[in-house]
Amino acid sequence: MATPSSEMDSKLTFRKFNDGDHTWGSMHDKIFVEDTSYKCPTYVHKTPPCQGSCPSGEDIRGWLSIVRGQEHPPEGVDWQEYAFRRSTEANPFPSMMGRVCPAPCQDGCNRNDVEDFVGINSVEQFIGDTAIENGYQFESGSDTGKRVAIIGGGPGGMAAAYQLRRKGHGVTIYDDNEFLGGMMRYGIPGYRTPRDVLDSEIKRIIDMGVETRMKTRVGKDVSMDEVEKEFDAVVWALGCQSGRGLPVEGWEGTPNCVSGVAFLKAFNEGRMQVTADRVVCVGGGDTSIDVVSVARRLGNIQNENPSDRPELVVNDGFVAHDAAITAARQGSDVTLTSLFPTEQMTAAEHEVHDALTEGVTILDAVMPVALTKDDDGRATGLVIADCKMDGARPVPVEGTERTLEADLIVSAIGQGGELSGLESLDNGRGLIDADKFYQVPGKAGHFVVGDIVRPHLLTTAIGQASIAADSIDHYLKHEEQKRRPKVDVHHFDLEEKLEEAHLAPEHYDPHAAGDLRGTATERSGASFAIHNYENRAMQEVISADELFLGHFEYTPRVKRDEEVPDSAEVLGHFKERLIGLKEDQAQEESKRCMSCGLCFECDNCVIFCPQDAVYRVKKNEATTGRYVATDYTRCIGCHICSDVCPTGYIKMGLGE
Repeated sequence: MATPSSEMDSKLTFRKFNDGDHTWGSMHDKIFVEDTSYKCPTYVHKTPPCQGSCPSGEDIRGWLSIVRGQEHPPEGVDWQEYAFRRSTEANPFPSMMGRVCPAPCQDGCNRNDVEDFVGINSVEQFIGDTAIENGYQFESGSDTGKRVAIIGGGPGGMAAAYQLRRKGHGVTIYDDNEFLGGMMRYGIPGYRTPRDVLDSEIKRIIDMGVETRMKTRVGKDVSMDEVEKEFDAVVWALGCQSGRGLPVEGWEGTPNCVSGVAFLKAFNEGRMQVTADRVVCVGGGDTSIDVVSVARRLGNIQNENPSDRPELVVNDGFVAHDAAITAARQGSDVTLTSLFPTEQMTAAEHEVHDALTEGVTILDAVMPVALTKDDDGRATGLVIADCKMDGARPVPVEGTERTLEADLIVSAIGQGGELSGLESLDNGRGLIDADKFYQVPGKAGHFVVGDIVRPHLLTTAIGQASIAADSIDHYLKHEEQKRRPKVDVHHFDLEEKLEEAHLAPEHYDPHAAGDLRGTATERSGASFAIHNYENRAMQEVISADELFLGHFEYTPRVKRDEEVPDSAEVLGHFKERLIGLKEDQAQEESKRCMSCGLCFECDNCVIFCPQDAVYRVKKNEATTGRYVATDYTRCIGCHICSDVCPTGYIKMGLGE
């Protein structure tokens, strides 16, 4: 979990020693006897927890290092573009994800054990917005002659198109909407995902040579057989477009009981200009927060014409409000109910805080139990009761029932797939099964990503698309699927970095190499080897207890400014809430990254080594991950360098 807001500004709690442990003890034992262990420092690269927690698998530590000015770009590339290239290896939507991703990376950040997480989202937004301003484009791979159909133009489908075009495969996207973007466009309000920014990030992918067939539904307008005949592989990225209704009697068929998905789609398409006087939304996740925030912004009109009722716009799909009616709108009374206490709601903490600021009433630890209706069959209220959780099942507390009067009731408790005409793919739950390579079991050439596998985050769909693109590439080349690493993310690769810096190891010639006992360059001249380096990034995530946290001073997070309207200002307020970091702010925040699992050139090991065994690599031979090395003829195995390494990069090994 991320550090609670109430604790973010408090003093540091990290303690390197327990009470009474205030000296090193015997330095004789520490230094001169410890050498009998025969252990000397090894430079061990591991995956940082931010990256291990990121469903897209971004090289977060890498692009933070670039923004802070520590890792340098290759000649002829500015650092802004280099950070963008590193970020988009995994995720082609840095501007979007920097704004709306709930940031599990920040929950996992080891800096939470110092004072507060690094603002990864805010720096990612800076990278993405800067890329748009500077007009950076993506490049396609050499044409392979293979063609892939992608069904669905949401984040998963677009990310799959991006990764496949990078590999040189032709891509055609089918989507039944007028515009691409999926839930980024139709499920999230524009004041969270500005449409000009979204359009720019989508266009950058389309400009790679992606064909689109819009307003075309596979399974209805085009059959699966037709798609299979035209393309070499198919990616199903349908998303989950149908919302779940409340489990109360009479929900189905009640006109003013609607799903959160349909409510937001009607708003995002511009058809719904006002909502009802009293809106009750049941949820607790990010979708429900979007519903209630939109409802507060839309407001309602008094003495409405029955034809202007919001449920008609939501349910019909073609009916739209006349924009002129907004001139007479007034604020709506909006209530959000949740099964869980507020602090346990799945919505992001700051989103909950913003909703409260905007005038939303939140009733937590309650459950819906019944509807009340009028003679016309419209709902007039939602009966709720306090509840307790019996495992995963809510149980109402007898005697706590009360009625929330409502003109519109919105269910935002989950989503499902829509597989009409594609029943052969349905696993019985309205979803599509996937194996570990995101292939559809039993259907060669068919792959699946995103919510239609299991509803989750936008960034999850993007990460699945990257894996699926690799799988499709192997399939099209008739190669056996490669085993995925235990930590399946986009890893920093020291060999690639050395090659980029023109420092790649020399060719290994066993006849010319001579004595192979040891590869320390200065002693053996073994320039064919990467001196004393071990890469465990594909197997291990480094935890906070492997770091020397005492190195890091209390440094407050550089936060993005927000324009959150209060209850008196929210009506008609559709400006973007997040105000991005400026360049100097992004650099300052990036410096808070602790570079877990990789050297960040602090010099502690060089300074504290009592034998001068640890030394800086010559400047013309150094790059990221190759800043220090060890002279083993001097090392006595005291492991002081390991103790004072802030990032956990130095481990004692090479012996017993």
